[in-house]
Amino acid sequence: MSQPPPPPHQPPPGGGFGPPQDQPPQQQPGGGFGAPQPQQQPHAQPPQPPAQPPQAPPPGGAPGYGYPQTPQGAPTPPQPAYGYPQAPQGAPQTPPPAAPPGYGHPGQQPGVYGQPQNPYGQQPPGYGYPQSTMPMHPQSGGPGGGGRKFNTQLAVIVAAVVAIALVIGGVVLYKQSGDEGGKDDTASSSGGTGGGDDNGGGGGNTTPGKEKVPADPNSQVLFQTPAPAVPDDTVITVAGSWLTDKAYVKSGVHEIVGYDPEKGTELWTIPLPGPVCQASKRTNEDNLTAIAYEPAKPTKEKPSHGCTQVAAIDLDAGKKLWTKTAEVEGEPIRFDNITVSGGTVAAGGTSGGAAFDIKSGKQLWVPKPNNSCYDLGYAGGEKLVAVGKCGGYANPQLHIQTIDQKTGRVISEYKMAEGVEYASVISTEPLVVAAEVGQSQDAVGITDVFSIDNKTGKLRIRISVPGDQFAARCSGVTTIEACTGVVVGNDRLYVETEEHQGGGEYGRTNEIVAFDLATGKQTGQRADAGDRYTITPLRMDGGNIIAYKRPPYDKGGQIVSIDGGSFKETKLLENPAARTVRDVETRMQPESAEIIYAQGRLYMAEKFASDLGSSFQKKYHVIAFGRTES
Repeated sequence: MSQPPPPPHQPPPGGGFGPPQDQPPQQQPGGGFGAPQPQQQPHAQPPQPPAQPPQAPPPGGAPGYGYPQTPQGAPTPPQPAYGYPQAPQGAPQTPPPAAPPGYGHPGQQPGVYGQPQNPYGQQPPGYGYPQSTMPMHPQSGGPGGGGRKFNTQLAVIVAAVVAIALVIGGVVLYKQSGDEGGKDDTASSSGGTGGGDDNGGGGGNTTPGKEKVPADPNSQVLFQTPAPAVPDDTVITVAGSWLTDKAYVKSGVHEIVGYDPEKGTELWTIPLPGPVCQASKRTNEDNLTAIAYEPAKPTKEKPSHGCTQVAAIDLDAGKKLWTKTAEVEGEPIRFDNITVSGGTVAAGGTSGGAAFDIKSGKQLWVPKPNNSCYDLGYAGGEKLVAVGKCGGYANPQLHIQTIDQKTGRVISEYKMAEGVEYASVISTEPLVVAAEVGQSQDAVGITDVFSIDNKTGKLRIRISVPGDQFAARCSGVTTIEACTGVVVGNDRLYVETEEHQGGGEYGRTNEIVAFDLATGKQTGQRADAGDRYTITPLRMDGGNIIAYKRPPYDKGGQIVSIDGGSFKETKLLENPAARTVRDVETRMQPESAEIIYAQGRLYMAEKFASDLGSSFQKKYHVIAFGRTES
């Protein structure tokens, strides 16, 4: 990821709250957040496990993703896992010559697709069957009846020994498999057991979800909102979409609009003097949220007036509760991110930050003066987390701080290794942070995930999610809460894999796999998208994962619920396959659109409005789907 050039200005000398030494261009640096804590977690590197020799694929070609391999001389394995190519009826049963390992083959180097590559002591789970050095069929002795009688007795003894060895070997394999994160290493989305103990792949006891399973998942289009008109050669941010029991709310061009969640009719409109530039994804229990917006409309002479205004919005009543600004050294702060945690709105950027009471707008706190640190921004939800940046431009260091919502007091702090310039927060409880460590051609904002203890600030585990294997993305430099393709629940990290060849000749597909946030190891759980579909996790529903399946050219998209224990998929919604509908849906990509599923309805919305694109293709601002039974 290319790095921004150093800023033209330098911080003032002394201990005042001056600008930091390293900032992206055209930004005003601000103050650090709180006194840094002396705590720092070392990155101990455990010894690397020995490499495992590759194994030949079974008859019929290379195995599918996650198919267990059978060591030489082992008993006949059970039926192959989902996705393994089947031999056509009447085909010869003799195995073809050995071929190189296929996609996802455990012997493939470098690295097994969807498995951690042992940078932090992770070891892939054991596959296959226990091997025995005992002969399976005793050889007959010399000629004569006496010799045959002796060998028959030997055969009985050897068979008994082999049976005992297999039982013992099975116990050993069971324990090894359990140590790697699950009793059933081959559990899949089609109904694998996944285990259920604290150390197993099932994730223990999971909380039931709120989303109801329908008798008929087929949906219909509830409404479509045309894209708003914008001036020529203009792109305007329309970030922000929320859903309550009373309204579906979406930012428009210089306004926020509440719609009837089923009919799409406008319920209310909040006009704004300028465009919404940042919108919190979070709401509190009273359905209050927050936005940051510009004080005036863009013009050709001045395309941006700065994202300086902060406001709280009552999503049920359709009211703007208050508008506030904050200053650093007499200059208004330009906010790059905004979030909500309980009763607090926190907004930050490279020129400073501030926190406000969500109901009254009263300023609660600002980062404490520090000439070498400043807050990149904040992440909300159950906890409030600040991402602070300290040090010079050449060797920056990020401080991940859990802070008190009302006072800004630092509760715990984790200092990342020097050189990591930006981080995104996937979850604040448990605290899970993504960062791009080093330069990666395939990664977008994430190569590694850090599981951190909220109370102590100590690193629990670091998980490698390289971009050539996983499709999680954390866009933006200071947006802090802008990760897609990855969610956290059940003390697990659920991450989308990269696309790969499916079972068909032209089909592409992918999976969602799970990592244990305590050990960093894969649990063995895997949810398959199915041939020609790709699957993306959206959010948690209790202990279940809500995921969207992007469809092939002749199908509609799907919403599925994935059981956090068994990883069994249940279809909650399937959209129409009509081309006119599908064309609108497939333009709303999960990594670039706002997608909300709740209460049996799916809302897909754009983040930008523009006049760019084909004039022959009608563009839409929002498309909503609901089940035909509702």
